[in-house]
Amino acid sequence: MNSRADEVADFLAQNGWSEAQKAPLAGDASARRYERLTMRDSKTAVLMDAPPEAGQQTEPFVAIAKHLNTLGLSAPEIYAADSERGFLLIEDLGDDLFAHMVLKDTSLEHPLYEAAADVLIALHQHPPPAGLQQMNTQTLGEMIEPVFSWYVAGAGREWKKPWLAFHAEIRPILEAHIGPPDTIVLRDYHAENLLWLPDRIGDARVGLLDFQDAVLGHKAYDLVSLLQDARRDVPSETEHHVKDYFVRKSGLDPEMFNITYSLLGAQRNLRIIGVFARLCMHYGKPDYVDMIPRVYDLAMHNLQHPLLQGPAELLSSALPAPTPDLLENLKAQCATIPTP
Repeated sequence: MNSRADEVADFLAQNGWSEAQKAPLAGDASARRYERLTMRDSKTAVLMDAPPEAGQQTEPFVAIAKHLNTLGLSAPEIYAADSERGFLLIEDLGDDLFAHMVLKDTSLEHPLYEAAADVLIALHQHPPPAGLQQMNTQTLGEMIEPVFSWYVAGAGREWKKPWLAFHAEIRPILEAHIGPPDTIVLRDYHAENLLWLPDRIGDARVGLLDFQDAVLGHKAYDLVSLLQDARRDVPSETEHHVKDYFVRKSGLDPEMFNITYSLLGAQRNLRIIGVFARLCMHYGKPDYVDMIPRVYDLAMHNLQHPLLQGPAELLSSALPAPTPDLLENLKAQCATIPTP
């Protein structure tokens, strides 16, 4: 049986990139790996290595990329694909991630985040592609479970009864105030997955990455992902400004949207706390634990909404704060727990 390195070499040779120099690129929370390929004439591309045996698929990335590009947005062009072995050769959109650009020049924050909001507005004006899984209210409620089964459990507390009580409390609130899913949701829409492409025009100036897990969902979801970023502190002034900008340009009802935004903010951030604990304890990625305090604060902020008083009261006793001792305890369990 060929090694993975042999398979990579064969895929690159088949597509005329065998002479390229390779350099690793930052990956995401999955088992996918990325390398920048550079030829002698300085032409570049990116190799996505998504091993099927690790549960990875390339077909969703290809399908969503084609949909986004058809709409005039800037997903990477697909140069070559081998879905059976889990390889893609895709367009290199460069290194100008929003997160890096804002870190270098804070004056860029508002215009870049407005550009990112404009992409969502444009995306929501078109029918979503067929076949997407639905992120309906039932799914949204169930997606919160990891904060109990991984984070609460990882803190050494009993988690099943608190989870059942919380789920029974949050589910009817979501059902009453979150409408049916009606648009494509890219899910990981944040400053480390967005690239600035100033040579392009309009919404195409925003390069898009990490959208293969797209679902049918709600208009507020990706905006929450953007403005309540697990990886960087978005100033509250920026959050309010861009949220108002999005609502105004979308023609949405501000009061109704703010309710949806707060509920999805609580849902998403609670889920991420659990996902980050799982990435450490199950997948051996301890660095994600360091981001839990930021996400916890975001979740607590959203839980201050009057509609969430009941769930917030339940969490006050069930969900421990991410103290330094608790975080160290999670890291001590890194890669030790195969199942919750």
